[in-house]
Amino acid sequence: DIVMTQTPLSLPVTPGEPASISCRSSQSLLHSDGYTYLDWYLQKPGQSPQLLIYLGSKRASGVPDRFSGSGSGTDFTLKISRVEAEDVGVYYCMQGTQLPPTVVHPRAETSLLGWPSCPHVLLV
Repeated sequence: DIVMTQTPLSLPVTPGEPASISCRSSQSLLHSDGYTYLDWYLQKPGQSPQLLIYLGSKRASGVPDRFSGSGSGTDFTLKISRVEAEDVGVYYCMQGTQLPPTVVHPRAETSLLGWPSCPHVLLV
């Protein structure tokens, strides 16, 4: 199976500042059909996971353009150009190039921590 890892594990943020999360796979995610099946998800406190990015760099419907995905092969990055309060939550990447689909180990998810006046979540 393909193993996914992420860094950093937690990421304190300041409103209006950029944030970046890296994801690495143990094997190339370039499929024989030419697509790279790498998704980014955000799970906000008390909510189900929300798809942000698919195929490595395509924003899902309704996702603000401050979110962007990049990368190829084994190394991928999710960037938030200007963090907002509603962006607080747990971010994780998932590969679908090789069955079974795999996500990062639950202890390797990236938590975007809020500032004191905002709710936040840290899954460990």
